[in-house]
Amino acid sequence: MHILIYSYNYYPEPIGIAPLMTELAEGLVKRGHEVRVITGMPNYPQREIYDGYRDKWYVTEQKNGVTIQRSYLRIKSKPNLVDRLLLELSFIFTSLPQAFTGKRPDVIILTVPPLLGILPATILSWFYNCPLVLNVQDILPEAAVRIGLLRNKWMIRTLAVLEKFAYRTAHTISVIADGFRENLVRKGVPVNKIVCIPNWVNVNFIRPLPKQNNSWISSHQLDGKFIVLYSGNIALTQGLETVIEAAVCLRHIRDIVFVIVGESKALQRLQEYCLLHRADNVLLLPLQSREKLPEMLAASDVGLIVQKRNVISFNMPSKIPLLLASGRPIVGSVPANGTAARAIELSGGGIIVEPESPDAMAAAVHDLYTDPIVGVRLGHAGRQFAEENYSLEQALDRYEWLFSHIVANRKSTIGILPKFNSKESVIDV
Repeated sequence: MHILIYSYNYYPEPIGIAPLMTELAEGLVKRGHEVRVITGMPNYPQREIYDGYRDKWYVTEQKNGVTIQRSYLRIKSKPNLVDRLLLELSFIFTSLPQAFTGKRPDVIILTVPPLLGILPATILSWFYNCPLVLNVQDILPEAAVRIGLLRNKWMIRTLAVLEKFAYRTAHTISVIADGFRENLVRKGVPVNKIVCIPNWVNVNFIRPLPKQNNSWISSHQLDGKFIVLYSGNIALTQGLETVIEAAVCLRHIRDIVFVIVGESKALQRLQEYCLLHRADNVLLLPLQSREKLPEMLAASDVGLIVQKRNVISFNMPSKIPLLLASGRPIVGSVPANGTAARAIELSGGGIIVEPESPDAMAAAVHDLYTDPIVGVRLGHAGRQFAEENYSLEQALDRYEWLFSHIVANRKSTIGILPKFNSKESVIDV
C-alpha cells in the first residue's frame, strides 16, 4: 500500500506525537509499504525552526525509506491566539501543494491536533478518492477550552463546527484511549466509525535497566539519590507547580530529589517558582536527546504523570507507555475518572493520587521511598503490561490491519478490530 501520513510534527522533534509518527512510518516501510509524510519544518518544542530548515519554503528528505515532504510555517516563539491560528493556516496553505506532488495514496492518516489539518487532508481525500483516517491525539476544541487556552466564543463555535466536520468527513476515527471513544459517542459520532489503537512504545528501546553505574546519574551529580522524574511537555494541562510544592513537602529528606526535564523556556517559569518556594531539592534540566531516554528513565525511582483536575476524557499522556516500559513505578496525579487514571490502574504499574494536591503526591512518593519493594512490584507489573499491550509491533499490526481492510472494503469498519475494553484489558481479544 501507499500510505500518506499528514502530521504537523515529525522527526527530528524529540517529544509529543513526532516520535510516534516517525516509528509508525518507518515501521510500515519495514513491512513493505510505501510511506510519504507531509509535515512542517521542525520547530517543537522550542517553537523555533531548527537549524538547516530556516528560510526555506519546501524541503524533501528520505529517512529510513520514508519520503518526508516539509513546508514553510509561520511561527512565533511566544504565540498568542492569532499567532497560533496563523501558524495552522500557514501549514494548510503551504503543505497542500507538497501533498499533490507525490504518488496517489491508498489511504491517508491525519493526526489531530492541529484540527485545521482536516481541511487539506479532506481535499486530498476527495481528489484522490481515497479514505481518510483521523488519528485523534487530543480532543479539540474541548481540551483548549477546559484548560483556559481558548476563551473567544466565536472561535470556540467555529472550531466546534470544524470538529463535527472532521468526524463526519473521516472514513474512520482512530482514538488512543477508551475515554476518547466515549467522548466522541456522546457527541453523536457513530460507534462503528471509531477504533481504539493506544499509543505505543518500542519495548526493545525503552526497557528496564539497572540504576547502578548509570552515567546519566553521575553526569548530574545524583549518585545515591531517590529520583522522582517528570520528563516531557510542560503545558497548561499539567500544572507542574504541584510537583514543586510536593518537593517542598519532602525537603527534609535530603535523599529525595525531584527532576523536571522539559523545554528551556518553560523551565524558566518553573525556576522562578522554585526560588519563591525555596525548593532546593528540585533539579530542572532541558530536554534530553532521544538516545539518552532509556538511561534517564532507568535513573529514576518514580515516574510522574501530572494533570489538572479538569483534564478527564480529552487528553492521554503519551509518556505513560514509556514509563511502564521502563519498569519504574508511576505516581499519577490525575483525575480519578480520567483516561490517564484508567490506563495506569489497568496496568497495575502505578498509584493514583488526587490531582493538584502536593500533599497527596508527596505522601505517595514517601511511601515508595520507605518501601522500595512496592516500587519494584509496581514496576514489574507495568513492564509486563507494556509488553502485552503497548508494543510498537502490536500497534503496527493493528494499523496495517486497519488500513488493509479499509482499502479492501471502504463501506464499514465494523468487526475489523478487537474491541477495546477498559475493564479487562487495553486490547480485548
